[in-house]
Amino acid sequence: MLTLASKLKRDDGLKGSRASATASDPTRRVSVRDRLLVKEVAELEANLPCTCQVHFPDPNQLHCFQLTVTPDEGYYQGGKFQFETEVPDAYNMVPPKVKCLTRIWHPNITETGEICLSLLREHSIDGTGWAPTRTLKDVVWGLNSLFTDLLNFDDPLNIEAAEHHLRDKEDFRNKVEDYIKRYAR
Repeated sequence: MLTLASKLKRDDGLKGSRASATASDPTRRVSVRDRLLVKEVAELEANLPCTCQVHFPDPNQLHCFQLTVTPDEGYYQGGKFQFETEVPDAYNMVPPKVKCLTRIWHPNITETGEICLSLLREHSIDGTGWAPTRTLKDVVWGLNSLFTDLLNFDDPLNIEAAEHHLRDKEDFRNKVEDYIKRYAR
């Protein structure tokens, strides 16, 4: 992130004196997505929930990052859940692609990592889906909220987990704790 931000500043400084050289050199071009991401990542890092950490394996590729959510309350307290986020070239017209890498027993996340979060949907009937005005900060806060206030048993992606909760809340809690011990430490 700092490296890409430095490159952007350097490129902006070169525009006046060597605009034609920069235009003909494809290694100097920075996509609109990457320019947006430099600003959004800075905002995200300044406003990260205390239960979240963001990691960029390659600081020059802001479009691929990992998020760790460590809930401090509720069913998932004590677990450490990893998410992989990839921001497509068409961002911010389309939402980032997010996958949960940690196996979890959750009504809104499948055991294979698919996530049911309305703001990650490109089109949504209720109007709460992705919009170009949304940012990475919204995505991270939304993912974090899946462990607390957005935990939804009424409109589940993992129907089996939701039905388990309806049948036997205590056994549901035990299964969540077992998954945390086995997969989320």
